[in-house]
Amino acid sequence: MSCYSILDVTPTSEDWIPDYVPVAIDRIAAHGGRYLARTTQHKQVEGEEREAALRIIIEWPSRENAEAFIADSAYAPHLKARTDGSTSHHYLIEGQDDLA
Repeated sequence: MSCYSILDVTPTSEDWIPDYVPVAIDRIAAHGGRYLARTTQHKQVEGEEREAALRIIIEWPSRENAEAFIADSAYAPHLKARTDGSTSHHYLIEGQDDLA
């Protein structure tokens, strides 16, 4: 079953970004993921306002693929750099409708 990563990322430092981006692209592809959106063009239309500079949506073949990416040892130092250099939230969402 497909799974989706939804992230909001607001850098607090930009030092990590040049090294992070190529590794993230490579490791996401290696785990079967593909970007559906990476954009600063977004508008919040409901709920308490939550600022984010960048919104990202990644499609995965399965939750296992997403979790393998997150645990990837080649990605680990870059994940740490991103989380140390930003305010980030990452959600994994199953591609299913529990209310259908």
